[in-house]
This record gives sequence, C-alpha cells and structure tokens, in this order.
Amino acid sequence: MSTSKKDIRALTKEQLRNFFVSQGDKAFRGNQVYEWLWQKSAHSFEEMTNISKETRQMLEDHFVINHIRVDTMQRSSDGTIKNAVKLHDGLVVESVLIPTATRTTACVSSQVGCSLDCRFCATARLKRMRNLNPDEIYDQVVAIDNESRLYHNRPLSNIVFMGMGEPLMNYNNVLKAIDKITSDEGLGMSPKRIVVSTSGVPKMIKKIADDGVKFKLAVSLHSAIDEVRTSIMPFNETFPLADLREALEYWYAKTKNRITYEYVVWKGINDQRKDVDALVQFCKFAPSKVNLIEYNPIDDGEFQQADSRAIDMYQKILEANNITVTIRRSRGKDIDAACGQLANKS
Repeated sequence: MSTSKKDIRALTKEQLRNFFVSQGDKAFRGNQVYEWLWQKSAHSFEEMTNISKETRQMLEDHFVINHIRVDTMQRSSDGTIKNAVKLHDGLVVESVLIPTATRTTACVSSQVGCSLDCRFCATARLKRMRNLNPDEIYDQVVAIDNESRLYHNRPLSNIVFMGMGEPLMNYNNVLKAIDKITSDEGLGMSPKRIVVSTSGVPKMIKKIADDGVKFKLAVSLHSAIDEVRTSIMPFNETFPLADLREALEYWYAKTKNRITYEYVVWKGINDQRKDVDALVQFCKFAPSKVNLIEYNPIDDGEFQQADSRAIDMYQKILEANNITVTIRRSRGKDIDAACGQLANKS
C-alpha cells in the first residue's frame, strides 16, 4: 500500500483543503493538518489530537509523512553537535549545530553527496545520489532548533547551507524549504539570518538575483587564480572565474547585498603573495568580506593547513585594502563536524 501513498508534505495548504472537501469534510480541516505538519512538526497522524480518530485513519490510508530520523548524534568538546540524519529511503546526510557565546547556527545539507568535485571536501567523494526534498531540509532545521533549546537554552538563531551538497544545484527545493522556514506558518525565521553558500554556479547566481531572494550569499572561492582554482575545484574549468565574477557583479547590482567569500589557505597551494594579490583584485568589484577558514584534514594528507604566517599575510594585505576579513576557527573537529569533513567517516 505504501507505494501508492502520497507524501503529504508535498501538498500545498490549498491542495490539502481541497482533499478534505473531496472526502466530504470541511476545508478548514486542511488548515489544521497543515499546522500539525509544519508548525508542530508532527511525525505521525496519531499526534494530531484535535482531529477525530476516523479522520486520522483516513489520512493514514492515503498519505505518509516522510520524516527524517536523527540516527546518531555526536557532541563535541566545544559544544558542537553533529547529526547523522536517516532519510525515508535509508540514505543518510549530516547536519551540524554550531554554538557560540551569542548564537547557535544550523549547518544543513541540501543533497545526498554532491554534484561538484572539490578535491579537499569529503562530501564530494560520495558523488550526488539525490537532491533533498524541501521537507527533508526543513526537518534538519527543526531537529537542530530542538537541540539548541535542549543543550544551549535558546532557539536556533542562524542557518547556513554549507552542509553536504551544492545548494544551487537543488535550487527549487532549497527555495521551497527557505520559504517554509521563514513563513509564519513554518518556523518564522528571518531570511536575513540564512546564508546559502555556493561553490559558484554563475547562471544560478543570476537566477537568485532575478528571483529577488532575501537570504545572504556566500561563495566558496579558495583561489582567485583560474589555474589554482581548477586544480582544487575541477568544475572551475566549466565555470571560470570571469563568469563567476560577472554573475556576482549582476547579483550585487540587483540586490545591493555584500558578498561573503569563504576561503581556505593551504600549504603550497595558495599561500603566496600572488594569491593574496589576486584575491584583493577579485574582491574589488563589489563590497565583500572574506572568511579565512581553518582547514580540516580529510585523512589523506594531500591538503595541509597553511602556517600562521600565511594567514597573517592574508589578513594584513586584505585589511590594508579595506576588505573586511574574519579568521574562522573550526569547531567540531573531534567529531568530523568541521567544514569539509561531513561524510568523512560514514
């Protein structure tokens, strides 16, 4: 029977209302169910206590709720939490809660595996198995919000799409998830507290600018020299820096939102003065900030964190050129929850 049952969270509120009318019930029953599914994150029809037993059975006969399950949860010595999340078809993705003194951030996944081929990232080695549905993305956020309240006594404050997958390669579902997360009928979070991080898909960056999205954009850059970037992120051959830059100029012209560049400095790869100079030039066409991220090894030793002198050089030269720069220390390294490590051990 379950193969013919429809995923109820794929329905809009209007479709749910129409379903109840078609069953000879009142349309408002659809509103009640919708609230249970999204605001109250019900895992089963049994939980919908203000609906009659017969109606719950009827829903059971027609629909499933493909809810995620936190399969294993690991807590780091620094308070970071990593969830291995089992999906309804048995596949697993990972999401992370990152706490600081003032906020808690959810780092969520958008694909099982990844569409791209960055050589320094554990997730890229999995290859893309499928896109996540909007409700599967939403559920990761709800799970982390619950953990934030339980372990840190405060609700989730920020969301970054920096987990497994390239969010812009699953754009429609990511957008639907963000709509639900920011809706008063969902979690009611501000879109300004959401960052979507992309490795740089030019035509999709233009599309999100055209769509007038309210979330923030971050770009995993790691080098502003084409040959270097292609050596660590081979898809750069298809989407070279000139195309990326043009798309980002378009984004800024449309949105007037500052661009954040995520940037890891590796020993012997991008730790020279020429690398910094190229980055400065790349940053100049639109207001931007650079997050220098500590590298987290993924076991094979090919990539190694640059020494502190290289990081200092980046910081000094960027600041001398009036470019905001932040050095991001990694969190959750002891549980493989840090940047680039997701799916490392599973």
